[in-house]
Amino acid sequence: MKRVLIVDDSIAVARQLEKIVNSGDEFEVIGQGRNGAEAIKLCQQDKPDILCMDMNMPVMDGLTALRNLMQLLPDLNVIMVTSLGGVGDKFTEAIKLGAKDVISKPFEKETVLSLLRRL
Repeated sequence: MKRVLIVDDSIAVARQLEKIVNSGDEFEVIGQGRNGAEAIKLCQQDKPDILCMDMNMPVMDGLTALRNLMQLLPDLNVIMVTSLGGVGDKFTEAIKLGAKDVISKPFEKETVLSLLRRL
């Protein structure tokens, strides 16, 4: 079972994503964070297989956290989450920084699960 960490400043979004991730027996949510600084701390502490992280958060945004995480944990599988329409530039930057993919809110259960299965 792959271990997933969810980092999003919206509790409702994090819960929705957790429900999808935990819906089968392939993945297990091991924790949640609210900003990029927490993402870095939790990834170092809990060593998840996959990190699902929002791009826009207070304290430290997702792209800044991603840049730091790729230096600290270069093998970490990161999926960026966004609610922004037309995220072309940020999508490209996230992939260049090391994210495996970007998913948009609202979530489609099968899209999320198939993306996680590819990692």
